[in-house]
Amino acid sequence: MKNTLRAATENDCEEIRSLYRRVASKEDGLARKADEITPEYVMHFVAHSADSGIILVAVDDSSHTIVGEIHCYSRKIDVFQHVLGELTIAVDPDYQAKGIGRLLFERLLEIVLREKPAILRVELIARESNRRAIRFYESLGFKVEGRFEKRIKSAGGSYEADIPMAWLRPASR
Repeated sequence: MKNTLRAATENDCEEIRSLYRRVASKEDGLARKADEITPEYVMHFVAHSADSGIILVAVDDSSHTIVGEIHCYSRKIDVFQHVLGELTIAVDPDYQAKGIGRLLFERLLEIVLREKPAILRVELIARESNRRAIRFYESLGFKVEGRFEKRIKSAGGSYEADIPMAWLRPASR
């Protein structure tokens, strides 16, 4: 199965929303529940990412459907202009563990290195219980930077930490 990576546009909003709803329906798929994936939420991050960040989709070449998406953007505050945050990645449950997430992340970081010299840091937050994701992010060069205790409330009512992580631009040689 072959996938094409490309920049997302506002025309992709409904298909991205459908992808996010599929991922959110899976236990621990996304922090938001499926019914919280509103058109406004998707339009917000698509517009912000297109304006001050990066947004990419993975399209299955045979079905022409979006099977993965990654985005991050700047907060547009002067002291944070060197940071891309609000990073989220979603890969369709039927396409997970096939390298799509790695392709999306590698392309995103490649764009930062090649096209965004002012960006020194890319930030994300991972749920403490999602050890697989944390190991994956570490394999891409992200470092754990701390813990936000009792930040996530699980469906059962217990709380867990969020783990802030960051990728730092390598020093010039």
